[in-house]
Amino acid sequence: MKQGRKIYDPASVQLSYERSNILELARELCIEVTMLYKWRKDYQEFGEMSFPGKGNFKQTPEQEKIHELEKRLRDAELERDILKKAIAIFPRAVDEIQVH
Repeated sequence: MKQGRKIYDPASVQLSYERSNILELARELCIEVTMLYKWRKDYQEFGEMSFPGKGNFKQTPEQEKIHELEKRLRDAELERDILKKAIAIFPRAVDEIQVH
């Protein structure tokens, strides 16, 4: 029978630093020891943002800012492309607007 996905628990990572036998802790938590090491590595790299939840990415504040700016750029490029097409479709109407 397939087991469900293991959900990160910050207490598990904290316990892994307090305990000397990580393999034993992993068995107690019913997770693979490699998973516990991965959680520790992620916690060291991202801190409290290590496991933000389903569908969310682990990102540093700088990465979040870059992601937001890239999204705004894509939106601006899409708007520009739409306006270019509109000008190509309605060139006469654009000339009339500029005259008035």
